[in-house]
Amino acid sequence: MSTLDQQEDEKKMTFLDHLEELRWRLVRMAICIVVIAVALWFYQEWIMDTLFLSMKDADFISFQIMCDYFAVCVDEIPVEMQSMTVSGQFSYALMMSIMGGIVLSFPFLFYQIWGFVKPGLKQNEKSVAKGIVFYVSLLFFIGILFGYFVVAPLCIQFFGSFQISEKIKNIFTINSYMSTVLSSIFYTGLLFLLPIISYLFTRLGILTSAFLRKYRKHSIIGVLILSAIITPPNLISQIIVGVPIMLLYEVGILVAARVEKKMKNREVQEG
Repeated sequence: MSTLDQQEDEKKMTFLDHLEELRWRLVRMAICIVVIAVALWFYQEWIMDTLFLSMKDADFISFQIMCDYFAVCVDEIPVEMQSMTVSGQFSYALMMSIMGGIVLSFPFLFYQIWGFVKPGLKQNEKSVAKGIVFYVSLLFFIGILFGYFVVAPLCIQFFGSFQISEKIKNIFTINSYMSTVLSSIFYTGLLFLLPIISYLFTRLGILTSAFLRKYRKHSIIGVLILSAIITPPNLISQIIVGVPIMLLYEVGILVAARVEKKMKNREVQEG
């Protein structure tokens, strides 16, 4: 066998080794999600009643805080729940368990993804992402909590209370209700990763603090539009949602500026 053929075989083996590693990492991720999902399945009724359906009650903790400290009180949301398909309740019990498994196992899932990607990075790229698993997980869970206690309840409160006519009742399907709640919570968790994205893109030379400052006014308009869409039409609710998002944007600017300063100091020392 020629030297060229041997090199090609080594490359093929390396590629197959990577596929094997990816397969086992995916298996471990799936096992983790399934184990947590099975555990959640046994508490599905408590989870549905206590964590999700309680968002339409006036005594939900978020509404109590808004009433006590911001003088914005809500009444009981006049909405009824129903399932209109044969497998409706079963499907969403299953979906709720799986989504819960994904969220609760997020640090492990991200660790597995990072463990697969990391060996292929250059040394400077690895140093850029030092501690990324911890910070990504922390911001994700903060976003999940913000989505659960703020964004999702305000969405349910607004759409549940809104009526074109008193003759039309709001009767939500479990499909519509849970889709709104789960998507609001999950996407808010992803939204809170903005500072991490800002850090990584700045270190890689894709983003600059000057660029973020230049488009600050545009971001404010975007945040106001987003807040108006996902909250009831009152100023207090829009501020409650909009301010944290803008703070994340400002944190992203500070992170980018700090990274740029460190990079310049390092260049001066090396030069």
